[in-house]
Amino acid sequence: MNALTGHESRLFEPLLALLPVDGLSISTFGHILAAETISASDAQSFRLDELQFDLGEGPCWDALETAKPVLEPDIRERPNHVWPAFSEAIIAENFGALFAFPLMLGPLRIGAIDLYTNQPYRLGEQDIQHVEILATVVSRMVLNRALRLSESDLVGEADTATRRAFSRREIHQATGMVLAQLGIPAADAFLVIQGHAFAAGRSMLDISSEIIDRRLSFAVNEQQIEGSHD
Repeated sequence: MNALTGHESRLFEPLLALLPVDGLSISTFGHILAAETISASDAQSFRLDELQFDLGEGPCWDALETAKPVLEPDIRERPNHVWPAFSEAIIAENFGALFAFPLMLGPLRIGAIDLYTNQPYRLGEQDIQHVEILATVVSRMVLNRALRLSESDLVGEADTATRRAFSRREIHQATGMVLAQLGIPAADAFLVIQGHAFAAGRSMLDISSEIIDRRLSFAVNEQQIEGSHD
């Protein structure tokens, strides 16, 4: 049961082939992208996303808020006061262990990967490392997809010829500054600017100008780009 057909709906396959889990889903939610299941290996995975979206709590929300994996090797032993509504809802579901990994690109919090096993299970350190590495790749692909589907003008070019002449250069300069701030590849730095522009409903040129003028920084401990989930 996948939310999409085509290439994006098969994003779960490399992870499922690599990991000792029974199912997984890839979803977007939070402050940048709408709540949506991009890819799910089975109906149970889709249901896991659905419950968390509807209730506004659960492992995926905590993973995105803390920017760290949430590992629950025996979900039925989880105290109900942590996720009261979610804990109640999954009693009737066939979940033994749940794991959630954040989807992030630089400071942009995009969504999460949710994995489950039918019986209690503890992921090994190597499995955790594999998911974290693949999560970076998936984050890039998911954000690219969202921007590709968006009808917003994110290229940062204004109507005048003069502004068009300078826009590409300013965006390139801002990309270099974000690259230095975050220590990420140039393509990812460009995506961070593009994603922030998308979230703010503004052009890339406007965002780039703020970066160049040092009114906006993505560096850690400077301006916070994403708020946490309430």
